[in-house]
Amino acid sequence: MYTVFGMWKIYEHKKAIKQLKSLPVEIAKRYEKWKDIVMMSGPEGLREIKGFKDESLSGERKGYCSSRLNIQYRVIYKIENELLFVLVEKVTAHDYRRK
Repeated sequence: MYTVFGMWKIYEHKKAIKQLKSLPVEIAKRYEKWKDIVMMSGPEGLREIKGFKDESLSGERKGYCSSRLNIQYRVIYKIENELLFVLVEKVTAHDYRRK
């Protein structure tokens, strides 16, 4: 599903759409705020808001980024097509166990 506003487009993977349906209301609202920021300012806007703790990932998730929705939930996303397309891969509870 595409959401278009401003210059940035957000594509939510079908797995993410399914996960979004089962999120607690507070997390769903925070995710909507996250989308608003991305659509208006892109990922650079996320990095300016310290609460999201937006960061690049490494290891098996190299090439992806993560934003914190709260202490437990994260948005995993990837920037594609010359920084104009954001693919939301997952919205899930963070797993702190090492693999």
